[in-house]
Amino acid sequence: MKLIHVAAAVLNQTPLDWKHNRLNVRQAIRAARERGGGALCLPELCLTGYGCEDAFHAVNTHQRAWRALEDLLPETRGMVVSFGLPVLHKNGLFNCAALAVDGHLVGLVAKRFLAGDGIHYEPRWFKPWPAGVRDEFIGPSGEKIPIGDLHFDVGGIRMGFEICEDAWVANRPGAALALQGADLILNPSASHFAFGKLEVRKRFVLEGSRAYGVSYVYANLLGNESGRAIYDGGALIATGGKLVAAGPRFSFADFQISEAVIDVDATRMNQARTSSFKPDLTDENPLCVYTEFKWPEVRPETQQSVRERNKFAGTKNWETSGQMKEEEFTRAETLALFDYLRKSRSEGFVVSLSGGADSAAVSCLVALTCESALAELGSSGLRTKLRYVKNLPVELTPQSLTNALLTTAYQATENSGKVTRAAARSIAEAIGATHFELDLGELHHGYLRTIEQGLGRKLDWKTDDLALQNIQARVRSPGIWMLANIRNALLLSTSNRSEAAVGYATMDGDTSGGLSPIAGIDKAFLRQWLRWMETTGPEGLHPVPALAAVNQQAPTAELRPAGARQTDEDDLMPYDVLDAIERAAIRDKCSPVEVFHILQGEYALHDNKQLGLWVDRFFGLWCRNQWKRERYAPSFHLDDENLDPKTWCRFPILSGGFQVELEELRALISKLS
Repeated sequence: MKLIHVAAAVLNQTPLDWKHNRLNVRQAIRAARERGGGALCLPELCLTGYGCEDAFHAVNTHQRAWRALEDLLPETRGMVVSFGLPVLHKNGLFNCAALAVDGHLVGLVAKRFLAGDGIHYEPRWFKPWPAGVRDEFIGPSGEKIPIGDLHFDVGGIRMGFEICEDAWVANRPGAALALQGADLILNPSASHFAFGKLEVRKRFVLEGSRAYGVSYVYANLLGNESGRAIYDGGALIATGGKLVAAGPRFSFADFQISEAVIDVDATRMNQARTSSFKPDLTDENPLCVYTEFKWPEVRPETQQSVRERNKFAGTKNWETSGQMKEEEFTRAETLALFDYLRKSRSEGFVVSLSGGADSAAVSCLVALTCESALAELGSSGLRTKLRYVKNLPVELTPQSLTNALLTTAYQATENSGKVTRAAARSIAEAIGATHFELDLGELHHGYLRTIEQGLGRKLDWKTDDLALQNIQARVRSPGIWMLANIRNALLLSTSNRSEAAVGYATMDGDTSGGLSPIAGIDKAFLRQWLRWMETTGPEGLHPVPALAAVNQQAPTAELRPAGARQTDEDDLMPYDVLDAIERAAIRDKCSPVEVFHILQGEYALHDNKQLGLWVDRFFGLWCRNQWKRERYAPSFHLDDENLDPKTWCRFPILSGGFQVELEELRALISKLS
């Protein structure tokens, strides 16, 4: 047996935070060394951070990344470690994995396939490296370093790279590496979280290790790195088609190490037994970099320690439960909120708690953030991460921490009801928030009087409905912003994705905030999650029974007089129908007539005229309200149904508004009626 100890690190990095990033990398290398690691894979672009955006085009970024690499090379003595950094070569910028062996840099592997869809914009900054090309990079001190589509013979172990997107394409580099007799493939990634995405990663890791006859090591980023994208970690190690290690996901730690002991002789013999395997027998291989290295001996006690540690890592019960989406949503949001809080150096959160579903969900997510972070980090670890926060309580409990970090306010106008006031109060008490009840009636009427005097007439619900609704939402903005300013806190907007699709939100009113944590999730799922939170809650935490006061209500903006019995779905359409239209129209790019036919199959209980009216309404509202989506506070990316125009779903602010298409729809409805 030829045994080697391999490891993958997931890191919580921050773009351009040189000291923090370097410290995390250094600690991860030392932790892997202490466990006996021979080879360590670090995530993609871990020295700079993945989300540097146009700062990748700054000379300073490259210079500091290279200095960080040089500073960390001594840490790799006795080990094989891959780092991620951008490299400027012949005036082209390349996303590279730098392989260090025993304290020396032996080569730079450049990414071949760039992620340029959805949330990714790599082709804006980087160039793809062509297959089969090797060149020489001249370092800052004149040193010559191999660069390109390389693989390595390190002390008799052959290894190569698939850098993130390289493994997601049909023509994976791993196939060529297999022909060169690769024993080990490292995959440094920056793979953002999306619902259900873990299973896709597992498939390409497992299939890569099986089809290529190798051991495969996958490392990923962790946490809210740069604002919108959430990285869930989840390192994976497979050998010969079997998963041998899976790291935890959604950790609040700075880094996590996953490890395995692999038998190189076993994977080689698996290749030898495969009749279709035909190695490349070319005498000279210019793409291979040879370097001497004595691999650390893997002792029996090391193998036993690795097995014991792996028992407590990887798949959790919640990942195999029937509530996977609810669990993933909770853990992704809470990790993202915690990182956004500390990386923005905010001292807490403020929420305008209306007693409705959206603000209740946001408030509960903050409370769950406090509880989850404290449970994993402990009092000492949490104080270290939030050391800049001045009002942390002496005794840290989930309730005391939530009370210190979350401020909520119920802001009443004359159209606010007793039910929502009571619901807001009960939720705030249940989760431990600092809660205020503010009466804005005088401010509201002051605005009305001012405008009425200017117009020289009374405002009336029959003629001024929209304006009278919006002023109530907008009058709530200055006070809640003031609370956030006083507390040096982050104001959270409570708009959801369904409302964003049709512009059912008041700009500079309920959209006010520096972060919109639920703008990436639809209202139908959000209500489902709230019912789950009321009765069950996340594994290891607890439900919030007080949410019954919210779940029993029909969602309402509560901006018209009580006699109008206003509900969101009366104003718009049933939320499940709205979400179905949005998916078909925006995600799947179907025309109005095509969307109508889809609804006919899914919602046969409604007549054609009603379905046509809803489709017509959606497309009209969608086009009119792109300007609102452009102005929303940053939101978290959760799936491929995101409407954020900054990272995912682009649409013109001014357009033809589907007028021709909607005329065709109306003609069809008229014919069917």
